[in-house]
Amino acid sequence: MIYLLFVSLLWAFSFGLIKGILTGVDSFFVSFVRLFLPLLLFLPFLRFKKFSRQTAIRLFFIGMLQYGLMYITYIYSFQFLKAYEVALFTIFTPLYVALLYDVLQKRFTPRHVLVALLTILGTAIVVWQDLERENLWLGFFVVQLSNVAFAAGQVVYKKVMQKLPQVRDLDVFGMLYAGGVVITLLAAGVFTNWGTLQVSSTQWMTLVYLGLVASGLGFFLWNVGVRKVNIGALAVFNNLKIPLATAVSLLFFGEKTDWRTLLIGGAIIILALLFNEWQMGKTKEALAE
Repeated sequence: MIYLLFVSLLWAFSFGLIKGILTGVDSFFVSFVRLFLPLLLFLPFLRFKKFSRQTAIRLFFIGMLQYGLMYITYIYSFQFLKAYEVALFTIFTPLYVALLYDVLQKRFTPRHVLVALLTILGTAIVVWQDLERENLWLGFFVVQLSNVAFAAGQVVYKKVMQKLPQVRDLDVFGMLYAGGVVITLLAAGVFTNWGTLQVSSTQWMTLVYLGLVASGLGFFLWNVGVRKVNIGALAVFNNLKIPLATAVSLLFFGEKTDWRTLLIGGAIIILALLFNEWQMGKTKEALAE
């Protein structure tokens, strides 16, 4: 769990850096750079002899989904939302993790629907005063695409690597970044206006930090942690970055919000998560008996 906790703290500052320092830099270019740098970092550690070609292809497509599509949609959403709103809207990721895991296990858990509804209510209260703001809902749905991609990648990666106990995460991680780089490069090639692209020295330093530390080290340690915890713990840690990122964006990056609605909505969201954890605990006790 220490891996997931460390990465949650690491990622808390990413939201504000993207919104504050990288504003104006093409989002598709940012997505590409954030994955290209960690690809260079992890390529030397790839060990193709330890896994099959079929596994390599699966990992490549997991990377396209979990990192590539996730980053394209996640960074694009900052055009429409404040940093703390992007962080808040990622609240649905653990629900997607649980639901997708249910799909793979061919089962249905009603409490996930109830938790989702409570989470939606809490989120609506937080953004209530801005519901009529232009492009708010577009930003919301773009973040949800990012959440689904990130959740699906985590679940499938955990499932694939469970069948390869002899393979270390370090042995395969370059394949994930390779998949992410391919899809972000295609997106940047089509949508980025390279003729007008300008990146300052401060923005380049920020991109290097986000690429090598937040993305490179962060995603690696996150997926290492994913393999060491159960789905319930994974869901909780997916949400830990939200209060941390919200606090950082409001306190360090000067964003404004209505603290009253933030606290009320946040309390409902936390209650939904506590309810989910309580129900999971009861289920484990029943199975133990």
